[in-house]
Amino acid sequence: MTDTSAQPTKRAAHTSLPLVAASSLAGTAMEWYDFFLYGTASALVFNRLFFPDAEPLVGTMLAFATYAVGFVARPIGAAVLGHYGDRRGRRATLIASLLLMGAATFLIALLPPYSSIGLAAPAILVLLRLVQGFALGGEWGGAVLLVSEHGDRTRRAFWASWPNVGPPLGNLLAAGALAVLGAAMPEDAFLAWGWRVAFALSALLVVIGLWLRLYVAETPLFQRAEAARAGEPPRLPAGLVIRHHWRAVVLAAATRFGENAGFYIFSLLVITYVTEMLGLGKSVGLTAVMIGQGVAVVAIPLFAVLADRRGRRPIYLAASAATIVWGFVFFALLDTRNTAAIIVAVAGGLLIFAAFSSVIGAFFCELFPTEVRYTGVSLAYNLASVLAGSLAPIIAIALYARFGTGYAIGAYLAAMGAVSLVATLIARETRTVDLADVTQGGPAADPDAAGLPGTPRPSPQS
Repeated sequence: MTDTSAQPTKRAAHTSLPLVAASSLAGTAMEWYDFFLYGTASALVFNRLFFPDAEPLVGTMLAFATYAVGFVARPIGAAVLGHYGDRRGRRATLIASLLLMGAATFLIALLPPYSSIGLAAPAILVLLRLVQGFALGGEWGGAVLLVSEHGDRTRRAFWASWPNVGPPLGNLLAAGALAVLGAAMPEDAFLAWGWRVAFALSALLVVIGLWLRLYVAETPLFQRAEAARAGEPPRLPAGLVIRHHWRAVVLAAATRFGENAGFYIFSLLVITYVTEMLGLGKSVGLTAVMIGQGVAVVAIPLFAVLADRRGRRPIYLAASAATIVWGFVFFALLDTRNTAAIIVAVAGGLLIFAAFSSVIGAFFCELFPTEVRYTGVSLAYNLASVLAGSLAPIIAIALYARFGTGYAIGAYLAAMGAVSLVATLIARETRTVDLADVTQGGPAADPDAAGLPGTPRPSPQS
């Protein structure tokens, strides 16, 4: 393979970083709006429409189980869409994932309830959820790469953090849409058709995201890698990642355990906890989540500026330690049944999530070479989502059913934070890495990185 690391990376004239970041954020926010709309609806609607014969808590667990099904499909989407992203380009793959997600969500808006078509209703719901998960599996990695591979290392965390604004922004939009619809109509009307309006709105968001992504050019690093491998026999990116970079995948995934489990507890499980365990109105939980997501949207790029100046590990370490503590503080505040305390609990939890999210994009990109970066980043990200995020609401409800206290859930969250803390202590700082210098296989030239295949080398400028 021709060595192209010394060649200058030039950005197309019409693809400024703000525009690239906007296209990544818009598409990511739309896909997470769809994904989280399902989760929020699981806590408020689906348990009653698609599992009406079950006890309330059991029905909620079944609804969350269909929610978790989407996570099962995410690693498959990561491998398949990651393959095309590494072989055909970041931009085209992102457009495909956006269209898949939008189509599945719009069809959920048209799905008849259990009372109309029986068991076919939850069966079709699961199928559409699988499509959502498949699409999302290839979304985040591509969106982060689209920004990171257009920029430079000095502000990589800042620019790579904008796609990470997508999850809280999408969740904010999802919770807001359901809150407005729920407040604007009687409960029977909301259950009959009002919730469907929020799902149908995804079609409009698809158009906006698609327009922005069609305008953005392919990344320069991918174009250089594609030119360098011209004439070479095709190789399977997933195979290269498993062979040369599996340690990086496992380590990166482990750093996300506290962030991922925390996010779903702070923004999704809390709605069920407030309404069913504490007996408060659904508006209390939705309001707290919307305020907390707003805090996260603002805080993520601010933390990212600090990560560019001080490094990835200090932010990770602080967020992991805070997760261990906040797991118990969170439920102590919720159990007061005081609206202000509940808002503080959720906002504090999502502020910790923002600290994690500010560095994840840059850190993951800095672990893998261009030829397999889409696949490596997507697999690491979605492995954590399956092991930590998908199970968090189900485990949390099961723990509450067994012990009858939120502190049992807090202990679980603290354990997830401890996993992230240990993984971060093992990880190396990657702030000075040049993406063009990440090795494809074998130990890096940096003696401090010996023994870790695929470890990035510090750039000569640093």
